[in-house]
Amino acid sequence: MPGEFPLDTYRADLANIVATVFQTMLDIEMQPAEAPYTPIANAVTGAVYFAGEWRGALLIECTRQQACYLAHRFMGVETPSAVDDDVRDTVGELANMLAGNLKSVLPRGVGLSMPSVVEGTDYSLRICGGNAVERVLLRGVIGSFWITLIEMLERT
Repeated sequence: MPGEFPLDTYRADLANIVATVFQTMLDIEMQPAEAPYTPIANAVTGAVYFAGEWRGALLIECTRQQACYLAHRFMGVETPSAVDDDVRDTVGELANMLAGNLKSVLPRGVGLSMPSVVEGTDYSLRICGGNAVERVLLRGVIGSFWITLIEMLERT
């Protein structure tokens, strides 16, 4: 049975992990901000799933323009004009790095999936069985984007 993981108590850990990864890997400073969740139009979403003693997912949701800029910073290439394989790989790898760092504060025995990336203007990404959600809004020079952590709770 999965251990109890109070998502809201890990808000600061999640924000610190994002800030550290973005500063270290992209030289971009990000700060947590307060705002009600609003979906991002033209979003690119990277996802990594957790399995084992704790099950859930981590999502990074940003605009296409942000994703292109992140690829520029991460790969040291000219900023792509549209979402391409480099952009998808960057968003997926960022989701993977964030999830990998978060794994250190999750209960023992948790494994990670390969990252996946979804893009478009009209899509929905549903994590079946997930019904505990914590979202953190991050703001910086690239604008705002969302990190979402979903816990899959046991159904009784």
